[in-house]
Amino acid sequence: MTDFESDLKDSLIFLPLGGSGEIGMNLNLYCCNGKWLMVDCGISFADDRAPGIDVIVPDASWIAERKEDLLAIIVTHAHEDHVGAVARLWPSFQCPVYTSPFTAEILSLKLAEEGLEKDVEVNVVAAGSSVSIGEFHIDFVDLTHSIPEMQALMITTPHGRVLHSGDWKLDPDPVVGPASNLTKMAAVSKQGVLAMICDSTNVFKEGVSGSELDVQVNLDKLLGTITSGRIAVTTFASNIARLMTIASVAERHDRHVVLVGRSLHRMTQAAKKAGYLNDLPPFLDEKDAGHIPRDKILLLCTGSQGEPRGAMARIARDEHSHISLSSGDTVIFSSKVIPGNEKTLYALHNKLTESGVNVVTEADEFVHVSGHPARGELTDMYNIVKPEIAVPVHGEARHIRSHCDLALSLGVKSAIEITNGNLLKLAPGDAKIIGSVPFGRFAVDAGGLTALDGDFLSTRRRLVYNGAISGIVIVNEEGKITEDPEIRLRGVVDEGLFPKLQTELRREIFDKHAKLTKKQRLSDGDIEESARQAVRRVFRRIAGRRPITDIYVIRFEDE
Repeated sequence: MTDFESDLKDSLIFLPLGGSGEIGMNLNLYCCNGKWLMVDCGISFADDRAPGIDVIVPDASWIAERKEDLLAIIVTHAHEDHVGAVARLWPSFQCPVYTSPFTAEILSLKLAEEGLEKDVEVNVVAAGSSVSIGEFHIDFVDLTHSIPEMQALMITTPHGRVLHSGDWKLDPDPVVGPASNLTKMAAVSKQGVLAMICDSTNVFKEGVSGSELDVQVNLDKLLGTITSGRIAVTTFASNIARLMTIASVAERHDRHVVLVGRSLHRMTQAAKKAGYLNDLPPFLDEKDAGHIPRDKILLLCTGSQGEPRGAMARIARDEHSHISLSSGDTVIFSSKVIPGNEKTLYALHNKLTESGVNVVTEADEFVHVSGHPARGELTDMYNIVKPEIAVPVHGEARHIRSHCDLALSLGVKSAIEITNGNLLKLAPGDAKIIGSVPFGRFAVDAGGLTALDGDFLSTRRRLVYNGAISGIVIVNEEGKITEDPEIRLRGVVDEGLFPKLQTELRREIFDKHAKLTKKQRLSDGDIEESARQAVRRVFRRIAGRRPITDIYVIRFEDE
């Protein structure tokens, strides 16, 4: 038993396994008297450190080993970084799921993809209602976000009450879904709140994040100035509020909305099933685009971050089956640039511009507003909830540090910097980190999950940056090389720049082979390793690289 195991049996614990010290891949755990409740189970998206990988999920093996004590998963809203990993990781948990009607629609699609739609117990909880699970009593509180039915959770336990904010903002005109229910937030906070686990994404932004209705007004003005050519707008498929905004503006300017990208079709279908977007004209399929005059069409596209397989990137490369853009057309990027995506996105902007397309971004016009709280909204929430302890999450280290400073300046007694794996004991007694548990990331690859820092992806990274070499060495019974070794390179160096390379490689192999003992020459493994080292020595010398190198020995019997 670890040092902290005894503390789990008679206390209230908070444990993040994803989303603390980073933005995305949220997975949070609460323990009350030995029983656990999971809040959110999301994904992150891969970068250059995971070549060939699109999706990353948290390593939840620590709680999976204790699944008999895991009572349920509650999903606050339908964004990928909160719900995206449920279907992939649920077989390790096998517990009920609780969420709102719209989020349940999105989750059902993901469960169907994994063949789990009949296995997972999904309990649909009406937005703004409540549920009891073991010793946890949870009040769902409406907060606005860029997707409908974002539910903050007031979690009441015998040891105290915790507000888990989820992702939120205070939008007075949210366009889709209910406004933030601050009256209920104040009511459920009256009995006192021990801790607030709160979104830190926009902590550096002064004032407020802004309203979706303001974006709609500005997009309306912008579209009024574009009287010719096709208009394409790209945004996050999950931003249902923005889809509503764009569709409403397109209708006012007599443009038909064509959905371009599978995820947009899925999101809009789920939204309509949950009662949203039903008062709009029907969306058209991309196959219909060619039948509509260019000045009567608005293409709503995926790929707002320049993803190579996103619709916008394929359109820019003129690789889309049904959609093309021409000189004089306009593309509006109605989204922010996620840090790390700048290079890819700017390359896409340039590609479109070179084709004569007019590119509009948030740097040019007011075409995007964040779904996360700025400092003014955080201040308002702290003044309503009045927690004794602030625990900032959903942010990198610098976000969390700044959020702690803000909370303390607002009179909160204690603010705790936390990162994934930290076990934070909230009660009884003073709040403190009492230990840590293993955490990490898995890459979603063909066949399942693979460790992000494991040998498989390490080898793939080496292949990407160093290339690969394969070779054949033919020897006789005594281990003498009887033919010139055959060496093939893949992505190591441009052989045209090294006309004597093959000669040098063979000479190095022969020279090293000559130093083998008689016993070593009778071992295929020793001959392979000798040739492998010889080849790698050449490339360390001429290129400073260590390519993946595989040498195969073929031994023939003497006649």
